Amino acid sequence: MKNTRALVLLLLALVASNAYAQTPQQQPVQSAQAAKPDEKKSKEKPRYETVQFESRLVGAPLPYNVLLPADYKRGASKHRRYPVLYLLHGLGGSAADWVSTRARLADYAAQYPFIVVVPEGKDGWYTDGPAPDAKFESYFVEELMPDVDRRFRTIASREGRAVAGLSMGGYGSMKFALKHPGLFAFAASMSGALAVASWTPDQRIPEFVRPSVLRVYGDAGSAARLENDVYKLVRELSPERVKALPFLYLDCGTEDFLITNSRDFSALLIEKKVAHEFRELPGTHSWPYWDRQVQEVLRLAARQLSAPADGAKAAAGGL
Repeated sequence: MKNTRALVLLLLALVASNAYAQTPQQQPVQSAQAAKPDEKKSKEKPRYETVQFESRLVGAPLPYNVLLPADYKRGASKHRRYPVLYLLHGLGGSAADWVSTRARLADYAAQYPFIVVVPEGKDGWYTDGPAPDAKFESYFVEELMPDVDRRFRTIASREGRAVAGLSMGGYGSMKFALKHPGLFAFAASMSGALAVASWTPDQRIPEFVRPSVLRVYGDAGSAARLENDVYKLVRELSPERVKALPFLYLDCGTEDFLITNSRDFSALLIEKKVAHEFRELPGTHSWPYWDRQVQEVLRLAARQLSAPADGAKAAAGGL
C-alpha cells in the first residue's frame, strides 16, 4: 500500500537524520472569546519548568516540560486560569526536544496566553499496546492530563485544550482527536506518521524501528492495529461523531517522505465531511521545517482555544 511505502521511507529518513495549501472544506469559526496573542509580551519568555512524574500505567518515570505564560505569577494574573496546548515529540525523541535548541518554542510561545505542555512519549506511539508497559494512550488521558490540571491553573475543559505534534506525535494528536473528541477543541499534525498501524512485519523497515512497532501494535490484524489505525477510525465515523470532532489541522513538507500519508488522510477527511485544513509546504522531515511550522500551530491553537479566565469563571485546575 502506498501509505505503508511512505511510512517506510519516512523511517529510513529518520535513521539518516535522527535529528500549495489545500483549501479546507469548512473553515473554523473563531470564537469571540478565543485566546489572542499579546504582542507586548512577544519578547518575554514564558516560565519554563520540568515536572518529575512517575507513571503507574507505564511503570516508569515520565517527566514532562511546561512553558507557562510570562504573566502566570504576576499581580492579578495569579488567580487566572489558562488553556493548555499539549505538544508531542516524534519517534526517537523525548520531552526535551521542543524545549531544546532545535526549536525556539519558548520565544514563539511567549506572546500567547496559554500553557504549553511537552510530555514524554518515548517510542510508544501514544498508543496502548499488548505489552504491560505499552500504555501510552491511557497514560496521556488518565494520568498526564489530570496531573497537569492539578498542578497548574488550567481551564480543564474541552474549550481549554489542544493537542499537536510532529511525526509520531502528529499521528498521536490525530488519534487522540478521533478517539477522545470531548477532550480537545483543536488538534494538529506536522509531518504525521499517520500510517504506522498499517505496517506489517513482512514489509521492509529499519531494524531500530521494528521493536517499537511490534511491541506497541503486535502482529498484523491485532486488536491494537485495528483500534489505532487513524484511517480506519475516520472511515467508520458516523455523522454524529463527525460533528463532535475538534477542528483538525495538518501540514507536511512537499519533499517529506510522509507527504502521501497526509494527502490520503486529508482526502479521507474531505470524503467524510470533517472540518479541517491541510497545507503542503516546501520542506523536508526535519527540525527546520518543524521549528517554522510550530509557529503556525501556536497561532491556530490560539484561534480555537478559549481565552484565559478568572478562577471563578473557569473550570477548576491547579495552583
